[in-house]
Amino acid sequence: MATTLSWIRRWRGGKALVAGVIALAAVAGGGAQARETVSIGIGTQNTTTNTVTGGIVIKQLQLLEKHLPKTGKYSDIDFKFDWQNFTSGPPITNGMMANKIQIGMMGDYPLLVNGATSQQSKGNETQLVAIIAYNAFGAGNGVVVHKDSPYYELADLKGKLVSVPFGSAAHGMLLQAMQERGWPEDYWNLVSQTPEIGTTNLQERKIDGHADFVPFGELLPFRGNSRKIFDGVQTKVPTFHGVVVRKDFAEQYPEVVVAYIKAMLEANDWVRADPATAARKIEEWTKIEKEVVYIFLGRGGIHTLDPSIKPLQLDTIKTAYGVLQKMKRVKQFDVDAWVNESYVRQAFKERGLNYDAQKQTLANYDVQGQDPVCKKAVTNPAEAGEIWLQGGAIIPLSSATCTLLGVRKYSEAGKKVDVAYVYDKALGIKVFADRAFYATSGPKKDIVPFLLKKDADALAAKSGTAVLSYEQALAAAGR
Repeated sequence: MATTLSWIRRWRGGKALVAGVIALAAVAGGGAQARETVSIGIGTQNTTTNTVTGGIVIKQLQLLEKHLPKTGKYSDIDFKFDWQNFTSGPPITNGMMANKIQIGMMGDYPLLVNGATSQQSKGNETQLVAIIAYNAFGAGNGVVVHKDSPYYELADLKGKLVSVPFGSAAHGMLLQAMQERGWPEDYWNLVSQTPEIGTTNLQERKIDGHADFVPFGELLPFRGNSRKIFDGVQTKVPTFHGVVVRKDFAEQYPEVVVAYIKAMLEANDWVRADPATAARKIEEWTKIEKEVVYIFLGRGGIHTLDPSIKPLQLDTIKTAYGVLQKMKRVKQFDVDAWVNESYVRQAFKERGLNYDAQKQTLANYDVQGQDPVCKKAVTNPAEAGEIWLQGGAIIPLSSATCTLLGVRKYSEAGKKVDVAYVYDKALGIKVFADRAFYATSGPKKDIVPFLLKKDADALAAKSGTAVLSYEQALAAAGR
């Protein structure tokens, strides 16, 4: 070593090289600790729109890297992320049980199975640590039929061939709907099909109906080949997607779990700051059309982005457990022992946010602004509307009537409307204006939108008028 140092000193007086060689020698001699690489498997569902701020947005914006701990025991650790994309929750649970996935995200029924399975597998326990997005009344899952189908209600499918991804949140919705109505398990001829296979079979009319989770109940009608006849909001049971982690991983690297939740909080902020741009980017990353992304995550969208774990969500899991237990499809499960709020609480604390206050609110960010068509402010978001002009902004409207009037006026002015949104009067959820049924009400003949034909039929009968198609409603607006 002395000979080597003498040679280096003589070589252009290389002081920097001396330091480098000494450092290398120290490492070789055990004088410094080698860096450790920790691989983290993260199971995502990129095409499940209300999970994107827990997955693809964090990945693409590199938000987890931004928030990872870098001091203390983490100063000598390099984290490597193994992002694994799936189309449903059950495969993520399989990966977690095999310790190939440490962080996963899935809907309420798959979460239930995940937690119950983990409690039966010693050493593979998981914990629910945060929520990604939710709807307090169950909207998101749905049943669609072919656009030319004669079926308009769930009961119309009795004895028919209906597909659903088994083990999914949509499967749970169907089981819940059956039990509520007192229907037997064989009410439908139920088969398991992935979203991709179910979509194709529905288009080819090989099945009578297809039940699915976010975003397919909206995506398929938007693409023009199907019609929604049942929405999960009709069950009045909240639905959500959440984040689970392996308990052993969380206990070994708690600061990483906190960093992940902080990254998700920032992803939520990114969406809300400019939802139109966010929808365009998410379309680029997932191939789910921006108009569909926006109906879920935009202003007044179907789902609310909020990591706090609320009692209503735990009640959902307990209700789902009761449904599956009656059917002998799940083993014993201690829901309360499975939930761990410590990580999300810490993430809120580090961002200067009040976790307990957030747990108490169901507020979303609403449609707001000045209606340029009817020349008034949007004062009632539940009756508002929006128009997304091609290549342009999203315009707020104060009512369904003003929204339809705006579609007609912008079109007559040569501006192409990408999509228009209105709110279903009966169910309270955001719907595509051109996929809704309409009826008129009151002395001013206000135009009222509905997702389901039966609800439009009811108002039309009460008003002594006829149900209007989208084209008829456009023609009637403002006349």
